[in-house]
Amino acid sequence: MVQKDLKTATFTEKRKFIVKLGKMLHKYGTPAYRLEAHLMEVATYLGLKSSFVMSPTSVTFVIWTDGHEDEYTHVARVDPGDHDLGSLADTDDLVNQMLDDKLTLQEVDAQLDAIYDMPNPYNKLVTGVAFATSGGAFAMLMGTSWTDVIWSSLLTLVVYLFVLWSGRSKRVAHMLEPLVAIISAILACAVSVYITPEINIRLVVLSAIIVFIPGLALALGLAELAARHLVSGTARVMDSFMLLFKLYFGGFIGIGIGFALFGQADFVQPEPLPKWTAWLAIFLLCSSLIVIFRTKLKHAVWSIASGFIAYGTSIGSAMYLDYTLGTFVGALSVGIFSNLFNRVANAPASIVAMQGLIVLVPGSKTYIGLNSLIEGQDFIYAEHIGQQTFLIFMSLVAGLIFANVALPPKKSL
Repeated sequence: MVQKDLKTATFTEKRKFIVKLGKMLHKYGTPAYRLEAHLMEVATYLGLKSSFVMSPTSVTFVIWTDGHEDEYTHVARVDPGDHDLGSLADTDDLVNQMLDDKLTLQEVDAQLDAIYDMPNPYNKLVTGVAFATSGGAFAMLMGTSWTDVIWSSLLTLVVYLFVLWSGRSKRVAHMLEPLVAIISAILACAVSVYITPEINIRLVVLSAIIVFIPGLALALGLAELAARHLVSGTARVMDSFMLLFKLYFGGFIGIGIGFALFGQADFVQPEPLPKWTAWLAIFLLCSSLIVIFRTKLKHAVWSIASGFIAYGTSIGSAMYLDYTLGTFVGALSVGIFSNLFNRVANAPASIVAMQGLIVLVPGSKTYIGLNSLIEGQDFIYAEHIGQQTFLIFMSLVAGLIFANVALPPKKSL
């Protein structure tokens, strides 16, 4: 019955469906190389020939019938997608049912509209708690003090208030990244002078804005370049660098303003955290990312496990190998685990791969390296930070490539 409906569906219905699906998957943060392969698979199932060019800011669809009786080209300017892993999973599930001949094209098309209009499954209070937890967990992961962890959480909560404001004001949204960095830096300076001199100002600022640090975007951009998707990869990498510069500029200006307004307190070295707190930090960070990325609860255990696998394998192998080779082993493990999830749960591998990659990617180290380059100082000890950051990114990409060879994913998405 479904196959009959597909045969009677017009070329217009099919190409409208492909364009809608492509834009939705792009909106949910799907990498270009996975998105293009998935759309080509769907188009082939619908009996159409196709070619796609996807980038963070534009999409191009070229669709035609076998004998070129009908042809269609669609080019659109789009905004870079945000990671919405719950909607990505729902969309993929619908397409799977169509490919398995369980739903008609018209039924899937109608349900795609429902997914597009679906509100955030986590309310603002839960999301605010997740933001605060992510900042505190990152500070904990950096092996700092309980004082830094507490203030990182509180400042991240302030950052979330600005995120909510940006949803109501286009002007705030346009300058959100440098604005939150400036506000976080000024507040951190005030805390160090009037409340406690035990906070590491620059580390607390970094922790407060960690959700904006584009380490994951840089890793995805390099992965796209490795897959020979040069336009999308280059655009994503350059966009990440510009975001990093805006964040650093905001933090640099904010600390300058804070010191001018409040003066500069003498830093008091606090008691460092015990090493076991790193594992607690991984759990808290991955749990908060489930909410921030809108991951479905049925995938939560897989997502948290991905973070532990990433950290455990990278730290464990680093005891016997170089740190960057440990990152390669971590990325390889995350890639194999996410492809296993793809096969077992029949859902996109990126749902769990994101968690592991965020634990591994050195977005914070890139920020620390930029601080060292401009100010000539590190706010935590990090030897050869620039070289180390580059090698870690290369190890990440290589690990993901080898993982796809060791255990190929069941499907393209």
